[in-house]
Amino acid sequence: MILSRSIAKASIAAFLFFVSLCFSVAANAQDGKALFSANCASCHAPHKKLTGPALAGVESRWSSKENLYSWIRNSSAYLKTGDPYAVNLYNEYNKIAMNSFPNLKDAEIDAILTYINSVPDPSKAPAAGEGAGAAANVEADNSLLFGILTLILAVVALIMLQVNANLKKLADDKTGQPALEPIPFWRNKAYIAMVTVVLFVVGGYLTTKGAMAYGRSQDYQPEQPIYYSHAVHAGTNQINCQYCHTGAAQGKQATIPSVNVCMNCHQAINEYKGEKMYNEAGEEVDGTAEIKKLYKYAGFEEGKPWDPSKAKPIEWVRIHNLPDHVYFNHAQHVKAGQVACQTCHGEIQKMGEVKQFSDLSMGWCVNCHRETKVQFKDNGFYSIYEKYHADLKSGKIDSTKGITVEKIGGTECQKCHY
Repeated sequence: MILSRSIAKASIAAFLFFVSLCFSVAANAQDGKALFSANCASCHAPHKKLTGPALAGVESRWSSKENLYSWIRNSSAYLKTGDPYAVNLYNEYNKIAMNSFPNLKDAEIDAILTYINSVPDPSKAPAAGEGAGAAANVEADNSLLFGILTLILAVVALIMLQVNANLKKLADDKTGQPALEPIPFWRNKAYIAMVTVVLFVVGGYLTTKGAMAYGRSQDYQPEQPIYYSHAVHAGTNQINCQYCHTGAAQGKQATIPSVNVCMNCHQAINEYKGEKMYNEAGEEVDGTAEIKKLYKYAGFEEGKPWDPSKAKPIEWVRIHNLPDHVYFNHAQHVKAGQVACQTCHGEIQKMGEVKQFSDLSMGWCVNCHRETKVQFKDNGFYSIYEKYHADLKSGKIDSTKGITVEKIGGTECQKCHY
């Protein structure tokens, strides 16, 4: 019986180890993706040049990882070392200094690099029908592997317990000791303890994960009454975001454009002649038919003068929503903070049907405030911070490090909750 208990304890310990390892691997990969999205995605992509270079294989391009760490934390200061690669990189991108991230720890940078290396290169993707599972998500693969290993361990543990019970029965029969009646499964303390621990760990994990994500809608992508492609408008046609979302630089809400804003262009553009568009289900979208839907909302008949009074609002489905107790002002971020739309909304210029890119959690916002530098120079919004302006001029504050949002109270509770 003692041996049976020892086996049960060892099995439980092994199970908990593999479960925790599985969760930790998934969490680390997710942290790297979140850190990349919050700090790097607005200027970099893994396999494509944007404002900055493509980051795939970045470690191999630097003489040492320590130099890469220094560059990420303060590129302006590192340039003074005269590193030829850093100088050439700076000159290649029109001598525009990279943002500094002094608060990023080595482990966080490593997590970002791990995520970058896990993103497959689209140019090397297999042809349709070849290697359908080659681009499977790394996190899902690890979870499946550890799940199978855990199941195998559990089966082995049960088999060993049964073998031990049979061997004990044979030994008792040989020595003439009276055989004890086997304990039913539902009364066996070792089995009960194992099931209890498993249910506690799994239930606790799922409950905690669900509670933390309650009310968030990351990757939410509803179907809209009209298929409006940001990839066509903001990407191909290079229409500025603020042409439609006029409130982004002027007020709290970015605002949804009225029908007449759409009709400014579409009175003349009544046919779609661009590249083929596909919805998330992979079905081809008829762009011309979508324009006709707009005409129906606008009350517009081709060949006749348009009477705007006949227009009715398009019932767009809202995607980004913050709780009522959270204050967020677009103008403060876009106008005063000079934050790019892609920082929060992802590569919106490449999206067909828009989805929520970020989880918009408090932790995500706070981390951004801790790391993002405020645009103090020639920014009248921050003129009231006379001490910081004086310290920057006198050199008490390193101008390359700048002033983060945190320093002007960006992490104080009452800034967003009042």
